[in-house]
Amino acid sequence: MALIPTPNATIDDADVACALSRAVRVINPVVDVLSRADPFGLKDRSHRIGDSAGSVDRALDALSWVLNTADVPGTQAWQEMSLDDRIDWWVHRVGAVDTVLVAFPGVFGAVADRLPLQDALGFANQAIVLCAVARECGVEDYGQQVRLLASVMCGRELPADAYDDTAAADEPASEPESSPLDGTPLALLKPLWRVAGQLRAVGDELGKRSRPRRIFRYLGMLPAVGAVADYFGEYGALVRAAKAGRAWIARQPASSKG
Repeated sequence: MALIPTPNATIDDADVACALSRAVRVINPVVDVLSRADPFGLKDRSHRIGDSAGSVDRALDALSWVLNTADVPGTQAWQEMSLDDRIDWWVHRVGAVDTVLVAFPGVFGAVADRLPLQDALGFANQAIVLCAVARECGVEDYGQQVRLLASVMCGRELPADAYDDTAAADEPASEPESSPLDGTPLALLKPLWRVAGQLRAVGDELGKRSRPRRIFRYLGMLPAVGAVADYFGEYGALVRAAKAGRAWIARQPASSKG
C-alpha cells in the first residue's frame, strides 16, 4: 500500500512513447559527452603517451594513462576494443557506477519500498545503458531507441511511427552542462536524476522493467544492509536488461538500424 494514495489512470502506448521520447532526448546528448568530450585533450594524448618530455607532460601522460586504463571512449584502448567489450564497458563500468545511486534508498530498508524513487532511478539507469548499447550497435535513430526501451522495459511493442519527429523538433534538445567529470562514467550521475524525472509520466510502467531477483528484494527490506542487497540486485537486473536490449536489436531489420 502506498504512503500517499493516487488515483488510478490508464497509460496507453502514446503516453509511454511520449515519456520515453523525452528521456531519449536527454540521454543521447549526455552519452555524446561521455563518448566524445575531451576538454583537456587527455583522450587524444592516450594515443601518444610518452612522446613528450617535461614534468607537466609526464603529469598529463599519467592522467591520460588512467583514462586509457579505464577504457574510456576515445582513448587508444577503446579503439582496440571489440563490440562486445564496448557494450560490456557501458554495462559494467557506467551502469555499475550509476547503480550506486539507484541502490542508495535501500539504506532505509522497507520504507524505501513505499516510495517510487528507486524504481524511477532504476528505470532511468537501464534506459541510459540501453541507449548507449543501441548506439554501439549502430542504432542512433531516436524512434528506434524509443521502441527499444518500450519493448524491453515496458513490455510494449510500439509501431514504427510511435515517435513523432515533428513534435520532438518543437522542443530543443537538452544540452548537458560542461563539467570536470566529462568523459568519465561519473558524468552520468547528474543526468540519471534528470532522466528519472522525465520518466515520472509513465507511472506504473516503472515496475515493468527488469527488477532485482526476489532474494535481493527481501534482503533489501533490511535497514542499512538493504542498500548492499539492492545494489547487487539492481546490477543483475541491469545486466539482464542490456542482454534483452541487444537481443531486441538483433531481431530488427538491418534497414531500421541506421
